[in-house]
Amino acid sequence: MRSFFVVALIALAITIGPASAAYPDRPIKVLMPFPPGGTVDVVARLTAARLSENLGQQFIVDNRPGANGTIGSAAVAKSPPDGYTLLVQASTYVATALLMDRLPYDISKDFTPITNLGAVPLVVTCFPGIPVKDLSEFVSAIRAQPNKYVFGTSAVGSASHLAQAAIRFQAKLDFTIIPYKGTAPALADVMGGHISAMVDALPSTMPHVKSGKLRPLAVTSARRVPSLPNVPTVAESGLEGFEMVSWYGLWGPAKLPRELAAKVQQEVARALKSQQVSEILGEHGFVVSGSTPADFGEYIRQELNTYARLIKAAGIKLD
Repeated sequence: MRSFFVVALIALAITIGPASAAYPDRPIKVLMPFPPGGTVDVVARLTAARLSENLGQQFIVDNRPGANGTIGSAAVAKSPPDGYTLLVQASTYVATALLMDRLPYDISKDFTPITNLGAVPLVVTCFPGIPVKDLSEFVSAIRAQPNKYVFGTSAVGSASHLAQAAIRFQAKLDFTIIPYKGTAPALADVMGGHISAMVDALPSTMPHVKSGKLRPLAVTSARRVPSLPNVPTVAESGLEGFEMVSWYGLWGPAKLPRELAAKVQQEVARALKSQQVSEILGEHGFVVSGSTPADFGEYIRQELNTYARLIKAAGIKLD
């Protein structure tokens, strides 16, 4: 009997021990299902660069945009569960599952949650040529001329889209929301005056605010952010109780071994909390997380319930 247990333990060590201990022994591909230039891309690249330094293997960010983030996500879902293909996604991951009738994957079965990377406030900005100085004035302008103003969003179901739809619903406004294939082209159209406004995460928006190409009207967090101390919150602008942030996470394919998911989570948490990464992200109000796979899985379940209520109340549909 003793020899049986010895053999069993050796077999178990061969099965999971070396793979986890040696990981990573070759480059890791991190799929990012949106174009370069958005906040999720910035977070992915900062984290990947630090992981590469810490672990001595390249973490290569591979942008796979298209179909509202589902193309890149589907590629990860179909990958081997060996830790060498990972997915960085945003809260769009949850909303898309609620808005699209047919997905090429099941978010509850085809992925392994690894860690919540963190969250960041959104900021409402407009084309500087529009004669308003804050969201309260912009709301009045929209009410005075319904359907004149057009908002852009990085993707249907993104935090940007949901925040705009929630503002439209709560303030009882009439304006159009146009989905783009990523943050960068939407921001470019706001700066060019082709559309009126946008709500997007602070890191991708801040450089254009500093250059004067975008006018900040309000932030979506519960409190004002240090980098924009004179910009009121949406709640301060007349939409009592309003709060929404954009969060980002890391997933692997389904059946990723538990010990491997834990190892990746621990290394990501170490990278996020390094001075090199946390200072850059912290400047824009990004609060890092690095939560365990179990905690991240529970967070996703809670967000599914929250987003389902918001989508139903605001009448958000996939046009």
